[in-house]
Amino acid sequence: MTIKPLADRVVIKMTEAEETTKSGIILAGSAKEKPQVAEVVEVGPGGIVDGKEVKMNVEKGQKVLISKYSGTEVKIDGVEYTILRQSDILAVVE
Repeated sequence: MTIKPLADRVVIKMTEAEETTKSGIILAGSAKEKPQVAEVVEVGPGGIVDGKEVKMNVEKGQKVLISKYSGTEVKIDGVEYTILRQSDILAVVE
């Protein structure tokens, strides 16, 4: 099954959270921070949203930085994705 987002929405897949700190301490599951870096899986077509024209600035395959608790999480074929508006993306990671 594939996901095709509508309007200004983007489908992302979160990257894995760090298992250890920089000093080598192994983190328990509850101590891990929610990751904020994700990979763009699909991008909507943009167009007119709420009476304004929206141009999509992200592309499939890019790494992006998102707000901590933004978007809607969905599970399709056993894989977890997040669907969010382009405006919830804070930056592109290069």
